[in-house]
Amino acid sequence: MTGSGEAAELRAALLRMRRTTGLPVAFGGLLPEPRRLRITELSGTATVSLQGLAVTTGNGLGGKTIALSRPLAVTDYSTSRVISHEYDAAVAAEGLRSVLAVPVVVRRRVRGVLYGALRHPLALGDRPVSAAVEAARELEQRLVVRDEADRLLSTCRQPTAGDPAAWEEVREAHGELRALAGRVADPLLRQELLAACGRLAAASGAGHGSPTGRPVALSSRELDVLACVATGATNAVAGDRLGLRPETVKSYLRSAMRKLGARTRLEAVVAARRAGLLP
Repeated sequence: MTGSGEAAELRAALLRMRRTTGLPVAFGGLLPEPRRLRITELSGTATVSLQGLAVTTGNGLGGKTIALSRPLAVTDYSTSRVISHEYDAAVAAEGLRSVLAVPVVVRRRVRGVLYGALRHPLALGDRPVSAAVEAARELEQRLVVRDEADRLLSTCRQPTAGDPAAWEEVREAHGELRALAGRVADPLLRQELLAACGRLAAASGAGHGSPTGRPVALSSRELDVLACVATGATNAVAGDRLGLRPETVKSYLRSAMRKLGARTRLEAVVAARRAGLLP
C-alpha cells in the first residue's frame, strides 16, 4: 500500500492545505532516505522548476524544517538570512517569495515536508500556519494507518494447504486490518483497507458456497466480529479491538450465525471461510 498510495495522500494533503490556508501554491515530498527530501508533488505551480528537487537536511527552508522538526516561514525567500540558499534558482524560477514549510512527523521521524507559498513578500500570520500544521497532522495519521497496514500484510507468509502456522498469520492480519479499517474516518482509505482484507480472504481459495446453498451477505460489522472470533478472541476482546460493547459483539455474532446457518461460533467461522468471506 506504499508508493502510489502515499503519493495520493500527499496530493490530497497539498490540496487541503491550499484550501484551508488560502495560499495559492503548495508543493511537497516524502523522504525516500533519512536525510534527503525529494519534492514530488506540485499544486498551483506555474512551472516544473521544483519537480524532483532533492533537499538535504539542514539546507534551505525545507532542510532546516527537517533538521529542527518544526514549522518555519520566511517573508522573502531569496533575501532571508535565516536559511541557506542552495535552492534559490528553483524557487525564483517559480516566482515564489513568501514560503512556509511544515514537517510531517511519523513516530518521531520526519517523513516529509509540506510547503505553501505566495508570489509576493508577505509575513504569514497564525491562521495559515495553523491550517498548514493541521494538514500535516492529517497526513501523518494517514501515513500511520498505511504503515500499520503494510506491517500487517508483510507479516503474512505465503500460505499453503499444509502450512497451518502461515494461515494463522494471515487470519490474525486479516482481523487486525478489519479492526484498523473500522477506526479510519476517511472513506477512501477505509475502502482500500477493506479491499486488502478481501484479497487476504480470497487467498484461501475457498468460496465453495454457504451451507444453506444461498449466497451469504454479511454486514461489515458482522464480518469484523467474525474475523476477531476466528482468531480465538472472546466477545470482550473483540469488543476492545472493535470499539464495541461485548453485548453488541454478541448481537452481531448471533446475526452472522443466523445468516450462515450456524449453531456455534466455530461453525460460523467455518461457514464464513467456505463462503470465501474469511481466510
